[in-house]
Amino acid sequence: MSPNIRGALIMMGSMAAFTFNDALMKQLGGSVPLFQLITMRGVLTCVLLYFLARYLGKIDLRIPKGDRLLVVIRCAAEVATTYFFLNALMNIPLANVTAVLQALPLTVTLGAAVFFGERVGWRRFLAIGIGFGGMLLIVRPGPDGFNIYSLYALAAMLLVTLRDLVTRKMSANVPSMTVTLATAVSVTGVAALVSTTETWVSVSPSLMALVATAAVFVLLGYMCSVMVMRVGDVSFVAPFRYTSLIWALLLGFVLFGDWPDPVTLLGASIVVATGLFTLFRERALLRR
Repeated sequence: MSPNIRGALIMMGSMAAFTFNDALMKQLGGSVPLFQLITMRGVLTCVLLYFLARYLGKIDLRIPKGDRLLVVIRCAAEVATTYFFLNALMNIPLANVTAVLQALPLTVTLGAAVFFGERVGWRRFLAIGIGFGGMLLIVRPGPDGFNIYSLYALAAMLLVTLRDLVTRKMSANVPSMTVTLATAVSVTGVAALVSTTETWVSVSPSLMALVATAAVFVLLGYMCSVMVMRVGDVSFVAPFRYTSLIWALLLGFVLFGDWPDPVTLLGASIVVATGLFTLFRERALLRR
């Protein structure tokens, strides 16, 4: 098996793991208060990530002075992302939320051009504009198809864009696992603090097993995310992140009986197509 094929399979595994986690969180949302749920999953995730970092020998708390503010901003963006994303996830179909996030290659490309001065040609700018049009078909800002949680999904997408742009700005000396662990601890700590305003409910062993399974899926997603950067050509592997939409469609239909209407599917197709074009265009420019 070639490195590119292995990388593609690992990327698909990462997307599947994260999407299964999303589906479990959506299923648990009707039984457990949101911040209690984030706290329980977060504690398990932090413990698992710590042992994974120990196993990989990647525990290094020394963050260069010039990168510390960037790490703080990244953690804050992840905390806000978790709030908006999970609120959207609990209230609109899984596939709709996932489809909005498929615009990330477009928003990151646009953000890199605006804030970092990276060169973006007219073809990619055109793709970004068309992709945003597809996203409007998904969220539908009109009286018939729109609700406030569509805005939450958009906010989550913009915050993930900020997170990724900040990550790109970090120096190569920042340990990836340290940033990942710091992010998980930040999300868990803030959720635990806010959860004191909620009334915690008792959790049955079966529900706790689902929470633990969600934490394991998060760990698997992180593991695959680390592994995929070491296998194959990134420009070949990156487009396989869109398989998360396939998983979201299947899980949304099987677990919740949700299936997007034709307009939403059209919008998702446009977003994916323009995102793929952007990735392939970047690959062609790198080769050139």
